[in-house]
Amino acid sequence: MNEVEFNDNIDELYTTIEDAIDELEADVDCVISGGVLTLQCPDGSALIFSRQSVSKELWLAARSGGFHYSWQNEEWYCARTEQTLAEMLDEIGREQIGEALIIN
Repeated sequence: MNEVEFNDNIDELYTTIEDAIDELEADVDCVISGGVLTLQCPDGSALIFSRQSVSKELWLAARSGGFHYSWQNEEWYCARTEQTLAEMLDEIGREQIGEALIIN
């Protein structure tokens, strides 16, 4: 994946996450600034997504830790946890938002 494809992919992901937040009952604020998407959760915590253009990774900072995702087989995949971003957001959403954050 070249840099343009990477950035397009991240932009599409950020839009998907924003759309998923709109579907939640919980009050979650979304802010995008400088390639970083921050979700302010109802419990005062935050989920911070950061594009890493040089390594072509997506980084996620959550209460449960920091995770690095690479694009594999048409999905964002974390080698450390061996889970996709979608799988992890389901779990992390329940923990920090109080309901699953489902992205398609």
